[in-house]
Amino acid sequence: MKNIKAIALIAFALLVGLAAAVYATGWVSSQAGIASNKIVVAAVDIELGSKVNREMLSTVEWPSSSVPAGAFKELNELADRTVKVSVMRGEPLLERKLAPVGTMGGLSAVIAEGKRAMTVRVNDVVGVAGFALPGNYVDVMVNAQQERDKGQEGRQISKTVLERVLVLAVAQEAGRDDTKPKVVSAVTLELSPVDSEKLDLARSVGTLSLVLRNQIDQRSVATDGITKNELFGGTAEPVAKLAAVTKTRIAPARPAPAPAAAHCVEVIQHGTLALSCF
Repeated sequence: MKNIKAIALIAFALLVGLAAAVYATGWVSSQAGIASNKIVVAAVDIELGSKVNREMLSTVEWPSSSVPAGAFKELNELADRTVKVSVMRGEPLLERKLAPVGTMGGLSAVIAEGKRAMTVRVNDVVGVAGFALPGNYVDVMVNAQQERDKGQEGRQISKTVLERVLVLAVAQEAGRDDTKPKVVSAVTLELSPVDSEKLDLARSVGTLSLVLRNQIDQRSVATDGITKNELFGGTAEPVAKLAAVTKTRIAPARPAPAPAAAHCVEVIQHGTLALSCF
C-alpha cells in the first residue's frame, strides 16, 4: 500500500515537471519569434549640451513593435550631433533629444528656439540658498524705489516682474541631475527677448531676488506689489490724490474783498452811544 502511494506521488511530480518543461519551451519559442530591430542607445550618461561621439553609444536589440519614434539604427547617423537634454545610460537616442544638425556643443544648444540666455549675479540669499538648480523654475522679484513727481518722495516697492523662468545653468554648470544645493555667484536664465529687457532694467533700478516655484505649477498670479506703507499696516494713497492735496496746500490764499464805502452817524440815546451806518 505504501509503495502504491509513493509511486503515485512520483508519477504526479513527473507530470507537473513535464507540464512546466512544455510551458517553458513554448514561452522561449514565442520570445524567439518576436521581431526585433537594432537601435542606438547611450553607453554612458551624456550631459546636456554634450557633442556625441561613437564611444558614448552602442546598439541593442529592441522589439519592433515598441521602437520609439525618432530612434536611430546606425551609429554614423549621430556623428557630431549635440544632445539638448541629459541622456542616461541605456536610454535610446531620439531626434527630439538632439539639437538641430550643425549645432555646436555647449549651453547655446540647450536654449529653446526664440529664447535667450541671460545671466544675473546672485548670492546665497538671492539664489534661494543654492536650491535654484538647472531645470528648476523661478520667479524674479525686484525691490526698487518708484519715481515720483517733483516735490514728492518715491515709494519703496517690491514686485514680481517675471514668472516661471527656467534656470539653464548655475555658475558654469548645466547638469540637471544634481539635487544638492550649490551656493554660486551667477545664475543663467532662459527668457524671451521681451523678458530679457525687463530683467535688464530690473537689475539696474533695484535689487533682485529669485523665488523658487513648483516645477508643475504653471499658473500666473498678477500682483500689484507691496510698498513699505502697506507692509506696516498703512493704506496706499493714490498719486493723483497726493498731487491734488499738495497743489491745494501751496496755492496762495485769495485776499479778502475790501468792504464797500459806507456813511455812518453817531447816535446818543438814553446815555448810550451807538454807530449806525447806511
